[in-house]
Amino acid sequence: MTLYSGPLSLFSRKVEIALNEKGLAFQRIMVPFNQTTGYDPRHPEVLALNPKRQVPVLTDCGLVLYDSTVINEYLDEAYPEPKLMPDTPVERARCRLDELYGDEILFQALKPLMHRTEPPSPDRDRRIAQEADALIAEEGLLRHYDVLEQKLAGREFFGGRLSLADIALFMSMLFIRRLGGPSLDGYPGLAEWYARLKLRPAFAQVVAEMAEADRRLSFPVKLRSA
Repeated sequence: MTLYSGPLSLFSRKVEIALNEKGLAFQRIMVPFNQTTGYDPRHPEVLALNPKRQVPVLTDCGLVLYDSTVINEYLDEAYPEPKLMPDTPVERARCRLDELYGDEILFQALKPLMHRTEPPSPDRDRRIAQEADALIAEEGLLRHYDVLEQKLAGREFFGGRLSLADIALFMSMLFIRRLGGPSLDGYPGLAEWYARLKLRPAFAQVVAEMAEADRRLSFPVKLRSA
């Protein structure tokens, strides 16, 4: 099994957590990345395997998969222990919706913060506009914190046990935190959930590796308390 990943790719790291939670052996090919040109020039094998031209890409016994959600659902069906999807259709539907919330709603909401790890624009007006947009986005992120706090409702995970939804939501929360986004003060359930997952080896490895990648590749960001 081979995974094409990226050092600061949210969706690649999402797949890495699932693989490691399941204890699956895999070869990782880390494609080149920098904060100025991103993944260009694109890795030739990624271009050959994925029409979306991006990581993650997983190959397993001749099967080629892309898109983190497709990959992780395949992993859970092909290697079902430990399960990362709930047992009933209703619970699985809720899990997919929570995963979508992390991947498509929360991730979209944090994008205005992503300039913070890039080399600052030489255009002062552009820098001011970027940060103004980021501060507006932070207000929206706090509203998402409210939603997630209510969804948790005092539980350890977003479902009955650790699931693909937790992995997706954690990765978006990790990006918010590494981009200097709002702290989790005032959101005790969400803060405890986030801290709890960071202690799990599969999650801790991704947190540590991304922090090291930021030290090598990213413009320093002033981080807020958790």
